[in-house]
Amino acid sequence: MLVEMLTALAAAGGTAVVQAAGTDAWAGFRQAVARWFGRGDAQRERAELERLDQTAAALETADPAQVERVRISSEAAWHARIEAALERLDEPERDQAADQLRTLLVDHVPGVAVVAGPGGVATHGNLDIRAEEGSIAAAVIQGDAHVGPHPEPARPQD
Repeated sequence: MLVEMLTALAAAGGTAVVQAAGTDAWAGFRQAVARWFGRGDAQRERAELERLDQTAAALETADPAQVERVRISSEAAWHARIEAALERLDEPERDQAADQLRTLLVDHVPGVAVVAGPGGVATHGNLDIRAEEGSIAAAVIQGDAHVGPHPEPARPQD
């Protein structure tokens, strides 16, 4: 699986954790995420449930002036955790885990779908692109948008 796809998927997972925290979807989503991380290990699953609960509590109790910072920090932390979990697996297991995560996100978080290929990412729903200091980021497109090569200009008829 392409690195871009795994990165986009991990980013979508990090965003989904933060967006789902405190909503009606949280209980089922947090269980599914913990099961995904645990991969059959009950102790690891419990540890992930605790981490997820800590994230939800941090978002819930954040000072209003700090909510955005906590949200961004939490998204980044979960993105990194998911990406690291995928990177630790061999290729067949990674492909399977990525498919399971994609299904988990689609099933538990309405409007989430992420696909990526060389040089691009496609998402159903919101895609938030940020740049670190000294970097450049793309803008946000809302609504119908199609990006690709420009069509060839019409040739004049003789």
